[in-house]
Amino acid sequence: MAAHQRKHPESKLISLGIGDTSEPIPEVIARAMEQRAHGLSTLKGYTGYGSEQGPKELREGLVKAFYSDLGIDKDEIFISDGAKCDVIRLQLLFGPDVTMAAQDPSYPAYVDTSVLVGQTQGYYPDTQQYGKIVYMKCLPENNFFPDLSKMPRTDTIFFCSPNNPTGATATRKQLEELVAFAKKNGSIIIYDSAYAIYMSDDHPKSIYEIPGAREVAIETSSFSKVAGFTGVRLGWTVVPAELRFQDGSPVIKDFNRVLCTTFNGASNISQAGGLACVSSEGLEAIHKMVGFYKENTRILKETFDSLGFETYGGQNAPYVWIRFPGSQSSWNIFDEILEKADIVTTPGRGFGPGGEGFIRASAFAHREDIIEATQRLKSLYGGKSN
Repeated sequence: MAAHQRKHPESKLISLGIGDTSEPIPEVIARAMEQRAHGLSTLKGYTGYGSEQGPKELREGLVKAFYSDLGIDKDEIFISDGAKCDVIRLQLLFGPDVTMAAQDPSYPAYVDTSVLVGQTQGYYPDTQQYGKIVYMKCLPENNFFPDLSKMPRTDTIFFCSPNNPTGATATRKQLEELVAFAKKNGSIIIYDSAYAIYMSDDHPKSIYEIPGAREVAIETSSFSKVAGFTGVRLGWTVVPAELRFQDGSPVIKDFNRVLCTTFNGASNISQAGGLACVSSEGLEAIHKMVGFYKENTRILKETFDSLGFETYGGQNAPYVWIRFPGSQSSWNIFDEILEKADIVTTPGRGFGPGGEGFIRASAFAHREDIIEATQRLKSLYGGKSN
């Protein structure tokens, strides 16, 4: 992006690339953070270190807002500075001597953190994969869900629904199969539900909607794409009390130890914002924000559809996953759209070898930029036979 801007300083770049929110934080939430920040300037309102696990009120609010009737207790929720940060904490918990599986394509942090903690054995350029990682192909041809009957056992399984980047959402039946597979093999599922609030159908929003999931699954989530907290930083992880290691010891005890060792608790200002998010007024505001981004997604998807491309996602996630014809490199596609339309997308290859031939378009942009981007895309591809 920077190189293109230097080369074409007069161009107006539109970013449909990185999943960074664009709209202001709802006033009810920002006001709560403002009041908390001002309170820190007073003797009565000042606080220092808080609980590493997060305040009881926020954990109770999360249970009520997102885990009602799912059997989750506030003491099983750990407040953090974001789901991405918790992914690396979980990898530290598991250590280097485990095997892991991840969807392909998927959010790069799962594979990258596995490499960082030493779980892999070399990188193989011919397959574009790391050794010891099981890449679960999730493509249109298999409805974005792996054939578990052909999958080897791994200690951990990273799974995201709705998926980033494809926007695919796992069905209840598919998640039942995943939970049964983990139970059979003694595996732990790390379930990323960061985009669950974008779902508008009856697909499960939490892994804990599936019977038996408490015995095999950890769930991470975030306020980033829910309330515009990409810069504020606030998320959470659920570790059920029933989840055990092979020796029978509780995972929650060790995760708490890792958290307290590596983390001094989320910002008290951020947590004030989180508490506002789970209030009735805050939930109404964040659903309105999500609706805005979903309309952006609809506009983008309809544009690519009208141009004859195969598109996926776009309904239950703020991303559209677009397949380009032939055997084009996703980086070449990225370059073409950038050079000829001044639009930044994300090459599918960045999400794993399964993303080759695709690009991801993000709906996190101002509406006027979305409209202008669609006009540029129609000018670029409208005369082509795709």
